[in-house]
Amino acid sequence: MARRDISRHRGRSLLIILLILLPVAGMTGAAALAQSMQETPAERVQYQLGSTQARFRSMPASNAETVQDPVFETATMTRNFTVDPDFKPRNPRDAILAGYEVLTETQLTLTVRAAASGGGASDVPVMAIAVDALNPAFAGKYTLLEGRAAAGDEILVSPGALERFGIRLGDRLTTADGTFAVVGTVRDATYSDGNPILFLRPGQAAMGSQPAEGSPLGETMYYLAGSKPVTWDQIRDLNRSGIAVLSRAVALDPPVPSGAAGGPGTMPAAGYVAAVLIAALALLEVGLLAGAAFAVGAKRQVRELTLLAASGAEAPTVRAVVTAAGLWLGTIAVVAGAVLGAGGAAAVVGIARHLGSVRFPGFHLDVLPAVAAMAMGLLACFLAAVVPARQVAQQAVLGALQSGRAPAVSGPWPARVGGGLLVLAITCLVAGHTLGLTGDLDARAARIPLVAGLLTGGAVLGVAALVVLTGTLVKVLTARTAWMPLPLRMAARDSARNRSRTVPAVAAVLAAATLASAAMVLSASQTEEAKRTHMWAAQEDQVSLPLETAPVNAAGTGPDQAIDPAAVAAALRRELSTVQWTQVLQGPVTSKCDMRVSADGPPPAKKDGVDCRQYKLAVPAGQECPATPQGRVLDGQDWRCNGSMFPAGVSGQLPQLVVGGVGELRSLLGREPSPAAVAALNSGGMVVSNPVFEKDGVTTLQSYDVRHSIPGPGSAVDYKPLSNTALPAVVDAPDVPVPFYGVIPPGTASKLGIHFDNSVLLAQLSAYPEAAEQDRASAALAQIYRIQAMGFYVEPGADRAGSELLWLIVGTSALITLSAAGITTGLALADARADHITLAGVGAPPRLRKALAGAQSLMTASLGTSLGVAAGVVPAVLLIGATRMFAQSVVPWLPLLALLVAVPLTGSALAWVFARARLPVSRRSVGT
Repeated sequence: MARRDISRHRGRSLLIILLILLPVAGMTGAAALAQSMQETPAERVQYQLGSTQARFRSMPASNAETVQDPVFETATMTRNFTVDPDFKPRNPRDAILAGYEVLTETQLTLTVRAAASGGGASDVPVMAIAVDALNPAFAGKYTLLEGRAAAGDEILVSPGALERFGIRLGDRLTTADGTFAVVGTVRDATYSDGNPILFLRPGQAAMGSQPAEGSPLGETMYYLAGSKPVTWDQIRDLNRSGIAVLSRAVALDPPVPSGAAGGPGTMPAAGYVAAVLIAALALLEVGLLAGAAFAVGAKRQVRELTLLAASGAEAPTVRAVVTAAGLWLGTIAVVAGAVLGAGGAAAVVGIARHLGSVRFPGFHLDVLPAVAAMAMGLLACFLAAVVPARQVAQQAVLGALQSGRAPAVSGPWPARVGGGLLVLAITCLVAGHTLGLTGDLDARAARIPLVAGLLTGGAVLGVAALVVLTGTLVKVLTARTAWMPLPLRMAARDSARNRSRTVPAVAAVLAAATLASAAMVLSASQTEEAKRTHMWAAQEDQVSLPLETAPVNAAGTGPDQAIDPAAVAAALRRELSTVQWTQVLQGPVTSKCDMRVSADGPPPAKKDGVDCRQYKLAVPAGQECPATPQGRVLDGQDWRCNGSMFPAGVSGQLPQLVVGGVGELRSLLGREPSPAAVAALNSGGMVVSNPVFEKDGVTTLQSYDVRHSIPGPGSAVDYKPLSNTALPAVVDAPDVPVPFYGVIPPGTASKLGIHFDNSVLLAQLSAYPEAAEQDRASAALAQIYRIQAMGFYVEPGADRAGSELLWLIVGTSALITLSAAGITTGLALADARADHITLAGVGAPPRLRKALAGAQSLMTASLGTSLGVAAGVVPAVLLIGATRMFAQSVVPWLPLLALLVAVPLTGSALAWVFARARLPVSRRSVGT
């Protein structure tokens, strides 16, 4: 009977299938895409090695105890951070094993002459790779997309290079190392096609030749082609020599667990917690929407089910007919949803790979999340059919008995059940919040899964409680409506009289609003967290350019290249019209320091005019950032854990200790210094950028040797202080945490024996430069610095797109809520069709019926969104606070107000517009 009813009412059945299918497809597809972002060892071997056996490269290590990860060889582990003066890393070229064909790959930077916007040309730094890309041993790593192999003065390029420089195959490209003809395009499996890359053959140009040891050229890696695998024991021996190896045999069968946190793209725990909450609320929403559709369909079946009951069927049999429809439709929906989600994810991955994106290394379908999504969808559909099945079965049996009794009323049980569920929901929320905020922080971190489960369960139970209590709330809220206009008064009385129609509609909107408001709170909190944790290099739209450079050779004995600040400033003003001012910043100089460490320890910090000291400010006792023994910060909002130079170890282009006066401080602050700061500088005191470094008007300046590091807390590296000097200090903190300790007057620095010189040219721009402007400035600076490419980083500021993203989520959430209101309003109007026919029969004008439809939608959406916002905001705030996924929870009041106001008004207007003014003539029902 359920199957036949489904086939007779295909429109309603299709609506229910789509309501369940879409979230199941979304969750299955999202899980598949998240898994597809994780690179498997087999994919890493294919994309990194091609068909070669291993790759040798240098490994950063200070002693022979550093060990690499078996799969991600660039990830290293060590328990000893002490610098071993006798440790000398070997060149990978000298450690090549016998019996292999050796292929090289050198990463370079070439400057390409490119046409600039507005005429002229500029030198643009471009990544180049010197490699025999089309060698059969690199199959799977490099792929020829178009054209042919290069010969002579010909090169291959990536598709992004053709687009970047506006050229086609056969055109010639002018670089600093000559002019080359472009004869083909190559895809590098480790880079997206959009990246401009030039592929040279080894030795084709001066930059493509084997670089001399210690030269500033890119790293050369060595690939071993052959049939013999490279073993883990061989890799461990090579690690002791400072060489990292990616081996095909070892990566595919790691002898020890891989410790590289899942590789690139791993979703953080906060993402999983938020995803669980959103997924649970989404399924609850669609389950309630499907419940509204089942309620309307079941009421249409009352007469058929009455005949079934009259023929002897008991209430459980009648109830099973409606419930079976839920199982039929749910099974079809979840199977189709899983297939659609997996197929859509596979299509996205396939298209992305075809277009040359490396976001998805391959398509990975995890069966467990797909089965979980299917089970949750089937359960939602089944539960959506159970409640209307019970109600309709009771009505059908009473009708079959032909008794004079009125249909049974609900009585006090819905209110009692709803109250019990609400108490249980509050208990879960309070328990989860309490567990997340009490006890040791490390223990609380271990309880996060339990806390997230309790809070998510509490959120779902809270929505269920409000759904059960909706009938009572409708009765209470519509008791006194005499003061309302006629359409609203009629809508209120109709809602109270036909609660079997009203409750599913309000419940569905409530669930949608809960989902929307929870998503908005999570999004707003994440946006604020991104702004809080942004690593500032300088003030917004500022650029810092070095004025001291490293010695020419690696031994540290060559002459330094003198950089003229005036020439750098003139180049910036010539290429950029947005330069407002420039300021030279001075700081301690270490460019002439010999970084070599002797066998009996580091040499003196200062010798023969060469100063190897750097400086930092000590944190006074009692002002340390509170943390657990495992290094977890107790309170991310604590003033002792924020500000300039925090978190510990932050660094940038700016000198950490600036030697200067009021002008230097003004440029670093981006505003006028305080009178107290000006007075301190004029009197020889220091201005500190963070109050954590100052106590009782004093700060402690420490010096340390940059060549001698010691293990710090956890895996950090620290330095042993050489001296401690107390200085009078005043705090003048910048508005954003610019990375510098403070400003000290030149006279005071000289008295302390600090060797300082020009360190950085800081320039303030009035606007963030376009790409073409950055190209011109980079090319002009490269001429001054006498290098092929000069980095040009302008501080963009915190995430500017955060507010736009939030309003995008607001719009999406409003659309979801509005669609829920539209679906339920349409179902309610379909169920109330007989009432509208009666209104038309007694002479009600069409505009009254349209106004009634709008009023019904307004009341349903208003009550649903109001309850939903409360049910979504509270659990989301508690979840953020208890799981510490973000430093603080942010409630976006303006977007929530927009949701509360816009959705009901828009839904009401749409209901008024689309409600039919004229109804078709209906047959008289039996008995009328």
